[in-house]
Amino acid sequence: MSDLFDDYGPATARTRAYDEMFDAGQTVRAAYRQVEDVLGGLTLHDVSARADSMARTFLDRGVTFDYAGEERPFPLDIVPRVIPAAEWDVLERGVAQRVQTLEAFLDDVYDTMAVVADGVVPRSLITSSSHFHRCVAGFRPPGGVRVHVSGIDVVRDDAGNFRVLEDNVRVPSGVSYVIENRRAMAKGLPEAFNQQDIRSVDEYPRRLLQALRKTAPSSVADPTVVVLTPGVFNSAYFEHTLLAGLMGVELVEGRDLVCRANRVYMRTTAGEQRVDVIYRRVDDAFIDPLQFRSDSLLGCPGLVNAARAGNVTIANAIGNGVADDKLIYSYLPDLIRYYRGEEPIIPNVDTFRLGEDAAREEVLDRLDELVVKPVDGSGGKGIVIGPAATREELDALRTRILADPRGWIAQPVLQLSTVPTMAGDRFGPRHVDLRPFAVNDGDDVWVLPGGLTRVALTEGSLIVNSSQGGGSKDTWVVGDGPAPAITHEPAARPARERVSVWPIESNARDQDEAQQQQ
Repeated sequence: MSDLFDDYGPATARTRAYDEMFDAGQTVRAAYRQVEDVLGGLTLHDVSARADSMARTFLDRGVTFDYAGEERPFPLDIVPRVIPAAEWDVLERGVAQRVQTLEAFLDDVYDTMAVVADGVVPRSLITSSSHFHRCVAGFRPPGGVRVHVSGIDVVRDDAGNFRVLEDNVRVPSGVSYVIENRRAMAKGLPEAFNQQDIRSVDEYPRRLLQALRKTAPSSVADPTVVVLTPGVFNSAYFEHTLLAGLMGVELVEGRDLVCRANRVYMRTTAGEQRVDVIYRRVDDAFIDPLQFRSDSLLGCPGLVNAARAGNVTIANAIGNGVADDKLIYSYLPDLIRYYRGEEPIIPNVDTFRLGEDAAREEVLDRLDELVVKPVDGSGGKGIVIGPAATREELDALRTRILADPRGWIAQPVLQLSTVPTMAGDRFGPRHVDLRPFAVNDGDDVWVLPGGLTRVALTEGSLIVNSSQGGGSKDTWVVGDGPAPAITHEPAARPARERVSVWPIESNARDQDEAQQQQ
């Protein structure tokens, strides 16, 4: 092994976390042996040169993000995150189970609310969510799908067990990094990449387009699909352009669309063309100024009425954010049993609901031991990690909790698993999470093999979000083998010519995806 790993053993002992590459005896795990063989022959100069080459590639392709007002190439570490096929099989089924449950929950919440009548979830929890929108209640979207795309954040705890950290079914972002990371790693570490069977991520655009077309209004034989972006100043604009290009559909802004007689059209150089499916990357609050923020220039007036009339599919559906609420997250194990008749394949992280008196009292006594999160927060914003907080920060948090108990949850501090990451002139352990992306076409949930591994580049940090200084790793699903058995049987699922857009200079600002970089 390269001397770049000389200090790695003592460093992992300090983290007290499960390491993805090395076991407790510092023996390389089987899935990482090819990676070990390659890294063992590299010098610091070799690694630095390859890392610089990958960063230049990202900069040239526009794979950047806005960090503190500066446009930077998205950090990609040279050591991949490797997941054996048998472990991935469990993750894949667990993510699909969760997406199907969230789909059933949203369909219920905006219809009969049977989940409330049956005492599973309190009505006040749903109706008090800032993302519960009554303007979309009482109708089913065309195609019957609300969660077309989801990103389910998963972590591995210090015992090596996978747990779901949170759900993202509004406008989940990051899949472009999965696609671009794979392209870069095929060149950055080709010796390891070419010597093993790594599941491809190239199928994602085709799967997404297939799902979008399948859930178009039923009266349309050949649906027109567009990607709706806030514009070039948006932090995820690269992702919007990449997906539109790979799917072969138009990328539009709100000003390119017009609603007339509850139908949606896009302005093109050949005249107006009807739009049947909108894959929107604009948050609910900005998508329709007639229903939400009247000052928004990012959406199009009348989209909600067109959707309610069944004339356009909006993916993901408006109002999905109620399922992203971290209080709803705490009920997901019960919801899986209620809607699916199954036990959760991937458990939640233990969670305190601070609206409950006993839980709130215990948390207030242990603020310096726990992680406290706002229920509608994203991108790592608003999170307070008790052991790392100052006394002043904890006192201010206590005041905020007492003023709005419903707005917070608390969880134990998890020592997220670690992966070797280049840190100066050595590899050091850095904490990671995983965001598998799933595509739902109404009949099947397909999970992209691997997903996005985000890494906290600061030693000891547990915040992996790019907006907070995190980076990423390519995620390899490798090898074959028997999948671990699941002891329950799945329950039956409940019955339920390209033209150019008129060129208009964009002035849209990044108002929504600061929230969407979840």
